[in-house]
Amino acid sequence: MSATQESSEFQHEMNLTYCIDRFSNNASVFEHLARGIGDEQARWKPSVEKWSILEVVNHLYDEERDDFRFRLDSLLHHPEKLWPPIDPPGWVVERKYNERELNESLQNFLAERRKSIEWLKKLKEPPLENKYHHPQGIISAGDLLASWLAHDFLHIRQMARLQWQYLNSICPPFKTAYAGEW
Repeated sequence: MSATQESSEFQHEMNLTYCIDRFSNNASVFEHLARGIGDEQARWKPSVEKWSILEVVNHLYDEERDDFRFRLDSLLHHPEKLWPPIDPPGWVVERKYNERELNESLQNFLAERRKSIEWLKKLKEPPLENKYHHPQGIISAGDLLASWLAHDFLHIRQMARLQWQYLNSICPPFKTAYAGEW
């Protein structure tokens, strides 16, 4: 195999360095999406069953420490150990996410993200093939790492949409149609 083929294959393969880089960059994206938002907008929801930006940020905080990092560590180092149950949708109400303060919540998430990045950087050749028998099916450590990163992108999209929806709720009689369709 030539050096070019090896380089090409490596570029297409998900690796820990890529994930760490994206996690770091995504932390900045979340910070910028939440920066400068007033209390009213932070708590605003497009409908009762949807989440506010404040709820998304607190969800990210809890997922960072109570779900993804914890479970990936468990799967890498103790794959036979059962995971404790979690209830992310229930936490929104139970933990009163929308009653918290946005800047403090954001700083909490960013601190946990820094811990995650430092922990990930210390991993040397992690056994990403380790498997866990989850109720949704068999999940590998690599699946969990990729899902953690995908989770970021889903919530980046959600926070951007909440910004767009809030703008459209406060701009009448003016319209945003000239910008294009969402």
